[in-house]
Amino acid sequence: MFGELRTLLKKHIREYGMYIALVVIMLIFSFLTDGLFLSARNISNLFNQMGYIAVLAVGMTLVIVIRHIDLSVGFGSGFLGAIAAILMMQHNMPVLPTILIVFALGIIFGLINGFFISFIGLPSFVMTLAGMLIFRGGLLVATQKTGTIIISNDTFNEIGNGYIPDFFHNENIHVTTLLIGIIIILFYIYFEIKRRNNKIKYNFEVLSIPVFILKILLISSIVAYLFWILASYNGLSWTFVIVLIVTFIYHIMTTKTALGRHIYAVGGNPEAAKLSGISLNKITLFVFGSMGLLTALSGILYASRFQSATPTAGTLFELDAIAAAYVGGVSAAGGVGKVTNSIVGALVMASLINGMNLIGVGISFQYIIRGAVLIAAVVFDIKTRSKAS
Repeated sequence: MFGELRTLLKKHIREYGMYIALVVIMLIFSFLTDGLFLSARNISNLFNQMGYIAVLAVGMTLVIVIRHIDLSVGFGSGFLGAIAAILMMQHNMPVLPTILIVFALGIIFGLINGFFISFIGLPSFVMTLAGMLIFRGGLLVATQKTGTIIISNDTFNEIGNGYIPDFFHNENIHVTTLLIGIIIILFYIYFEIKRRNNKIKYNFEVLSIPVFILKILLISSIVAYLFWILASYNGLSWTFVIVLIVTFIYHIMTTKTALGRHIYAVGGNPEAAKLSGISLNKITLFVFGSMGLLTALSGILYASRFQSATPTAGTLFELDAIAAAYVGGVSAAGGVGKVTNSIVGALVMASLINGMNLIGVGISFQYIIRGAVLIAAVVFDIKTRSKAS
């Protein structure tokens, strides 16, 4: 069994490497902080902190998969968050219409990027760099009168700071969170067994029964521990729920639909995809429109969490999202990457930042370390890709 585990790890090192990195990072910071890093309160805060970057990382993964980049998402997120603040606080617009308008604007901005990249032929780096500058200017214009725009709408602020209610009203543990965790584990086990049976049906290679059971037990234990930790504090936050929903929708879209297969086909070999009848322009438009939608969601989560819109909102969000996607295993060459893994990548980066803050690492060294991690992730991608080929 141990020999099979070694073979499995070597064969899938690209996919499992980030999980190993996450575990190592968490253990190191837990040791350095005497267990504070893995405390219920800190883990809950960690998931809230990663929310607005995680949704960007999901969209950025698809952008990189089709061999493009989007540098406009950072200040785009900040600008759209400021638009939400202005609509609610200066025009007294209710929360739901505000969110819908911000989503619509995000999609439109994303489609504009996609149009110039796909139909006009502008390089994505140039187009989205221009977008970043435009959004930066727009954010400064939006906030120049008052500086920071304070958001006093409790319903809106609940999105970034609130937690789902416990329908069982238990004072010691958040039972609803535990039940959601159990349901997720059961669904995971069901789909793993179903996938294994399908592979056997078509004579594909599968894991031996002992290793398969070990894999299920290990992942189920991690999920159970995570939800137990969250349940012992305030339960699942709305931010984390939103991240889970976004990840689930994009996972289904990329793995179970023709659209998802076309996205990876375009990233893997654009010429072959074009010859097979796939419209490169339409795929590019969709991916950038999707990125625009997630940029709007990120802006809402950020503005809600900090209950304000500031002139510096969105600074370096694009680099954090790109780093999370690469750490999550997306390939710089295109065609490879999973949205579920990008969430793990976002968690790795958030854990690094959170842990370094807890042990008092200066902000200058934090940037250096984050840059080194990004280089390591891309080098890892190049090396594993060259071995595979």
